[in-house]
Amino acid sequence: MYFDVIIAGFGGQGVLLLGNLLTYAAMVEGRHVTYMPVYGVEMRGGTANCTVVISDQEIGSPVIHHPVTAVVMNKPSLVRFGAMVQPGGWLFVNSSLIDAAEGDYSKIKMIMVPTIELAAKAGDPRLANMAMLGAMIEETKAITQEAVVKAFKQALDKRYHKMIPINTAAIEEGARFIREGKR
Repeated sequence: MYFDVIIAGFGGQGVLLLGNLLTYAAMVEGRHVTYMPVYGVEMRGGTANCTVVISDQEIGSPVIHHPVTAVVMNKPSLVRFGAMVQPGGWLFVNSSLIDAAEGDYSKIKMIMVPTIELAAKAGDPRLANMAMLGAMIEETKAITQEAVVKAFKQALDKRYHKMIPINTAAIEEGARFIREGKR
């Protein structure tokens, strides 16, 4: 099993947390994993992205040139990373902020996810990143939802553990969106 993903958006959208949580979930499942965050000097509003590689075998490098999967939370990230996805791979697009994708994406599976709306349904629109995570893991089967829920205690500081139930609800909304074929 091999899975890699580039996750990108503005600082403050929870891009790095999404990648970090995916990384811990892979560890919960006993997989090899690498996580490489990249962010601008600004904390909120600047660009942020990370790469996560999950494998049953040792991983040689965290660098990804043509990912199997890309998650883009804003338009600049779509422009930068959308065309990098391998043919047959997945491109998850935050349709709450991105109306349409320009370019030729006919060789990949583009999935438009209304993350803010799904997160609001779960109780907090700020959890758009968790709704996207739920959609991604449901579609790709890269990791189980159960592993993600177990990973929260490692990925989140203890003071945020009270937020685990609502984060879990947002993940479930994203997964349900995929299961119900609403994309």
